[in-house]
Amino acid sequence: MQEVLLQTKVLTRSAKFIFLLGISLGYFMVLLDMTVVSVALPAIHTDLGGGLSGLQWVVNAYTMVFAGLMLSMGTMTDKFGAKRVFIGGLVLILAASGISAAVTSLGALITMRAVLGIGGAALLPASLTLIAHAYPDPGERARALGIWAAVTGIALAAGPVVGGLLVDSLGWRSIFLLNIPIAIVSLAITWVSIKETSRNAKRNLDIGGQLLAIVSIVALSYALMEGESYGWSSPVILGTLGLALLSTILFIIVEARSKTPLIPLQLFRSPSLSAGMSAGMLINIGLSGILFIIPIFFQQERGLSAHAAGLALLPMMIPMAINPIFTGRIVSRVGPRMPMTFGFASAAAGTALLVGVNVTTSYWLTLTGLILLGYGISLTIPSLMAAVISSVPKDQVGIASGMINSSRQLGATLGVAMMGIIVSSYSSFVTGMHASLFVTALILLGGSLLSYLMVGRVRKS
Repeated sequence: MQEVLLQTKVLTRSAKFIFLLGISLGYFMVLLDMTVVSVALPAIHTDLGGGLSGLQWVVNAYTMVFAGLMLSMGTMTDKFGAKRVFIGGLVLILAASGISAAVTSLGALITMRAVLGIGGAALLPASLTLIAHAYPDPGERARALGIWAAVTGIALAAGPVVGGLLVDSLGWRSIFLLNIPIAIVSLAITWVSIKETSRNAKRNLDIGGQLLAIVSIVALSYALMEGESYGWSSPVILGTLGLALLSTILFIIVEARSKTPLIPLQLFRSPSLSAGMSAGMLINIGLSGILFIIPIFFQQERGLSAHAAGLALLPMMIPMAINPIFTGRIVSRVGPRMPMTFGFASAAAGTALLVGVNVTTSYWLTLTGLILLGYGISLTIPSLMAAVISSVPKDQVGIASGMINSSRQLGATLGVAMMGIIVSSYSSFVTGMHASLFVTALILLGGSLLSYLMVGRVRKS
């Protein structure tokens, strides 16, 4: 009887609003951790030390773990139920956020960022699975995903501004305390109002594949972030790159032979899923790379405070908070292909404009570039999520959501690492920033072409 009442609740409009609010607040924290940290990096450097490489580790410890565990979290969502996994992620973030605010060394902060990545990895596939089960109709689901993306996108808009204000007034440690009240509210809503999804008890964790995935991601990230320090031809870097390649090859072999793979390779027969995963990686290379380098430019080169740097980023963030609602409606009518194509193109154009920004440039050029970039990302991400989720059977949504978001977080790690590599190779920070933004614009343009050619295509038998 209780299950029937819960099911009825989920179908009412007010209950759906509460449902989406609880789910969205959970992922809100995942995005908040990215944007809040971006404006706090100079303050963290001043307090805890570490050069550009150390700051990269603060950002990438989160995204590496996020990417590495996302695949298993998708499986755990299917096996144990999305609600259980979602609540577990909330509890972990709640605890790790409090500890992060109290650390006294850069190494400890990097460690806690990795723990936060575990919580984030649990929240994302679980939230998408809950939405997919609550909204079985593709059109209604696309609109729900648009609302979900808009609510969570507020974190992108609020993160730099609120984070910058907190850093200037209370210090960088206060940014981690933001998660605590949000986690408590999301936990209360989830516990009371959300029905557990069906469980597939036969799904087993692919331990071998999971370990190989983590080794591959960490080894590649380490080589990219430490290559400048050790030298690209040093035995350490060459050995680490070799380890990354070997573990990737072994991962593919293990997945092909496993009865319960992290990634069922047959899913790649869908052009939309394959293109969606690649597009997810490309858009996050651009998003995370820019969120890493531009706040440092604003504070280090333009002399802005953390709060002022957050305000300067706001034109990029506002479209990402508002537009996904409309993107969801567009996708429900025309499909994801054209919104993704135009979204990538807009993001590429905005990034190209930022190549012309320097210390003395008028802010109007920066403003235009950031608006185009934010508008493009707000078109792309909800569209690619809808494309991937709609391309797989309902009972594999958890796996597919884990795959796409693992791909996105791997892209985030690569984006930050790429920015560090290019900037470090120039004697001038601004010149290095220009070069890295030019490469990023080309990558985003490639994403537009990929979306146009592949998304929505049906595999010929």
